[in-house]
Amino acid sequence: MDSTRLVTHLAGLGRLAVAFSGGADSALVLAAAVRALGPADVLAVTANSVSLAAVELADARRIAADLGVRHLTPPTAELAEPGYAANGRRRCYFCKTTVLSTIAAVAAAHGFPALATGTNADDAVDPFRPGIRAGDELGVHTPLRTLGLSKEDVRAIARSWGLAWADKPAAPCLASRVRYGIPITTATLARVEQAESAVRAFLSRRGLRSRDVRVRDLGGTARIELDPAVAAELHDDPRLLDAVRALGFTEAAVSSFRSGALNHEPG
Repeated sequence: MDSTRLVTHLAGLGRLAVAFSGGADSALVLAAAVRALGPADVLAVTANSVSLAAVELADARRIAADLGVRHLTPPTAELAEPGYAANGRRRCYFCKTTVLSTIAAVAAAHGFPALATGTNADDAVDPFRPGIRAGDELGVHTPLRTLGLSKEDVRAIARSWGLAWADKPAAPCLASRVRYGIPITTATLARVEQAESAVRAFLSRRGLRSRDVRVRDLGGTARIELDPAVAAELHDDPRLLDAVRALGFTEAAVSSFRSGALNHEPG
């Protein structure tokens, strides 16, 4: 079974820190490490970054607490890295280099020399994942990728273990919502986060549910991406558009969610 292979693999790594975003992939690595090693020999480290939405940090704290794992949240300074702030197509590489270097140093200082991430087998073949190279250069372990476990494998194992977050939607960093070439700033990321919170609040008031919610910053214009049926219902709702425009966007429009949409724009 895949779950047995994963636990056995992690047992062989010994005392382990996990770069923990709060997403399903790194959460499974964390949960499997606890099964393999026991909570005392596992450390969760979450980058307390301007590109991590507050709701995701809260989820990470809750999951780590549920697993009984010590959880550290060191601040990271990727905005000080010019290659990240410029927001070119290698932004993720510069981000991951900064973030994983910080996490590795913190983990080592607490007696955890080995570090693992939640990179899975699907990520490894995705051409828009330059951050994977950063992890490889730093010698970070990628147990899901090593064992050939896909995102669906991750969810299947989590379901079999009865983990509440097994079907949690993907939640990439806030910077992934900003069109390449638009500089990344604290204000840019905060506006995206606030816009997505406003959209979720609007959906809640309307009694609607969208599994995926993104607000893409296209350079003053916002594109609100929702599940297709919800997008069709709200495509011209002035109250939704006004809620997003009120945050400083000159214009807003609704469309169907597309994972990694900005990666597919001409570069």
